[in-house]
Amino acid sequence: MKGTPFKWLDLSKVCRALLPKHEIHRIRYFTALVQSRPNDPQAPQRQQIYLRALETIPNLTIEYGRFRPRLKERPLVTPIPGQPRNVVVHDTEEKGTDVNLATYLLMDGYEDDYEQALVISNDADLALPISIVRQRLKRPIGIVNPNRNPKDGMPKDVRDAATFERRIYKSTLRNCQFPPTLQDAIGTITKPSTW
Repeated sequence: MKGTPFKWLDLSKVCRALLPKHEIHRIRYFTALVQSRPNDPQAPQRQQIYLRALETIPNLTIEYGRFRPRLKERPLVTPIPGQPRNVVVHDTEEKGTDVNLATYLLMDGYEDDYEQALVISNDADLALPISIVRQRLKRPIGIVNPNRNPKDGMPKDVRDAATFERRIYKSTLRNCQFPPTLQDAIGTITKPSTW
């Protein structure tokens, strides 16, 4: 959901909107803890506020991967004459999130923890576990592309592996926001003023 103004998202409301005729037994949220960057030093604090808001959802668990920052040399698309063809860039790879999602999807399926699953991701690496849920476990499994940009479309092999596909509309995102403030055992959680 890059570039969206709807980042204060209540995932329980989203799941109910996407599967209105079903009971939502469990929600697993897969993420990694962000680090402060010179151009966005407040990113970790905003993320912690959002994770705290998510933890108010009783049937939601947060599963953590990690970010691996490193320098990478990359070629320029249009090199400048007389200048180096490659540049060194800061690259942050999210590691473990897709593996964690695939692992829990299969483990929960084999443990009969769901009758139907819905995966919100367009990661092509998930085609095989989605296919296993559908073909070997004989469970319906849906997919949702979290990106609205057509260039970030759902890979064909993921689409083919799933039983059904849902779309998230802007109106759904708008209607599935947490309130600006909410309470947990620690106190008041307030939506960050900027993202």
